[in-house]
Amino acid sequence: MNPITLSILDQSHVRTGATTREALLETKATAELADRLGYKRFWLSEHHNINSIAGSTPEVLMAFLAGQTTHIRLGSAGVMLPNHSSLKVAENFRMLEALFPGRIDLGIGRAPGGDRLTARLLNPQNTFSDKDFVQQIIDLQHFMTDRSSPGSIYEKVKAMPQAETVPPMWLLTSSGGSASLAAHFGTAMSFAHFINPQGGPDVVAQYRAHFEPSKSLPAPEANFGIFVFCSEDETEVEKWQAVFDYRLLHIDRGLIKPLPSYEEIAETEYMPEEQLRINFNRGRYVAGTPARVKAQLESLAAAYGVDEIVVSTIAENAALRMESFRLLAKAFALEARY
Repeated sequence: MNPITLSILDQSHVRTGATTREALLETKATAELADRLGYKRFWLSEHHNINSIAGSTPEVLMAFLAGQTTHIRLGSAGVMLPNHSSLKVAENFRMLEALFPGRIDLGIGRAPGGDRLTARLLNPQNTFSDKDFVQQIIDLQHFMTDRSSPGSIYEKVKAMPQAETVPPMWLLTSSGGSASLAAHFGTAMSFAHFINPQGGPDVVAQYRAHFEPSKSLPAPEANFGIFVFCSEDETEVEKWQAVFDYRLLHIDRGLIKPLPSYEEIAETEYMPEEQLRINFNRGRYVAGTPARVKAQLESLAAAYGVDEIVVSTIAENAALRMESFRLLAKAFALEARY
């Protein structure tokens, strides 16, 4: 295997007591840091109607961040395709590629990125059907590559602007369904281990086994995303884990109220079924000292058979979050750019 490269998934999380603008400025600072430290990609999520997440329009934020950075690739992880017109998505990303050639990734998913009512308002024609999602991928690929047959709608309508290059397409999956589509359509694939910690290596193996080369991607390309927190202070690791266990449990329940203090969380007594869910959720993240985190991530990368890991770090302490990214870069000997 090649040396492991690291990328970042950022959700513009709004820390307790912070404002949306502060969250977005933290995303900017994180992208600038990742660019300096040698991270490969900086991906942004699409979420709606969630007070604690400011990232609702990755394509807009990508344009801003691409102008603030120099080398790192900017991408969506992803654009939730059923919320949008395939033509409009193609035009957004062809514009980004024209402005920042060779630095844009188009990651797409089929989840709503929030509740179904909001998704229905974003796209009143959304049927939430697999068939429609497949057709959207077909449309998107035609609009991105200018492939058309005589008399087809793709010959009559072109996504603008035209440019020498187009961004690579990634399909995101947490269950494996979209992995089969990625294999069929010849796109790259990212497995969301941070959502589902079970079955990912098998999904990647099946994707590779059934991959059909495309004009844009001659061989399969895959990575996986996982929550990570790294600190040299074991006490900080324990505090982060206690808060994150609580956070994930309440997200699973659909609760969006502000987090209590660490002291309150530390005194929380969980019911047996809650503890079972916490134990499951601990498979969605890796936390510890640099050496321990590196060993666990290398083990996961070997199981997945990939050489790229996308890390996501949510923390109430912004300084510790940034330090986690620095420690990871040092542990994996990323090559600093400037």
